[in-house]
Amino acid sequence: MRIDLNSDVGEGYGAWQMGHDDQLVPLVTSVNIACGAHAGDPLVMEQTVALAVEHGAAIGAHPGYPDRDGFGRRDLAMSAAELEASLLAQLGALSAFVRAAGGRLVHVKPHGALYNRAAHDPELAATICRAVVRFDSSLMLVGLAGSTMLEVARAAGLAAAGEAFADRAYEGDGSLRSRRLPGAVVPTPEAAAEQALSIATLGSVISHDGATVKVRADTLCIHGDTPRAAEYAREVRRALEQADVKVAPLRPAD
Repeated sequence: MRIDLNSDVGEGYGAWQMGHDDQLVPLVTSVNIACGAHAGDPLVMEQTVALAVEHGAAIGAHPGYPDRDGFGRRDLAMSAAELEASLLAQLGALSAFVRAAGGRLVHVKPHGALYNRAAHDPELAATICRAVVRFDSSLMLVGLAGSTMLEVARAAGLAAAGEAFADRAYEGDGSLRSRRLPGAVVPTPEAAAEQALSIATLGSVISHDGATVKVRADTLCIHGDTPRAAEYAREVRRALEQADVKVAPLRPAD
């Protein structure tokens, strides 16, 4: 058994720091770096890319709606052309820092509201995929396991990886429990490790209401803004490795 362990990082900007990337990045195998729209700025991007290169983490872009005030977790009424142009700009910005650091951009994972909506909106998913294909069709698209976004990505000729979450609660239909509702975040590192192990070894997760939900995932996420994120990552990785699950980065498309 093999699975990637990823985290959303580089989400501070200016004097505002989000999470503890220096502690988290060494514990995961892939990172999704904010591209300056919902979070991140040029210096934060450069420093986060350098951290990822130092620790051998596969580097992905984490573009979102241009919505700093809402941290990219609100839907924006953007036309397809506006969104596609924004995504291209974000990918280009992060790619410049990756190239300058001698690294390689491996994947793209949309952020927040963009990710959640594209999971069930084929038109939005197609816009995201058009931007990725125009930028670099060898990039892998990371999306919610079992979602419409992965189907659209594959139809567009992109490699696609299904993602599940160690630190987020699920609903019975396989969607993530809204952050507006209580119990949206898995409460402890130990509970997150148990959930991660169930996904990796059994292909299922217990939803918030107690139902068993099938989840087939290539990568597991721990959000960088989850309180105690590094503790979550450490406990999840320990549990996976003790169960003989190989924790390894997503393989780049060749």
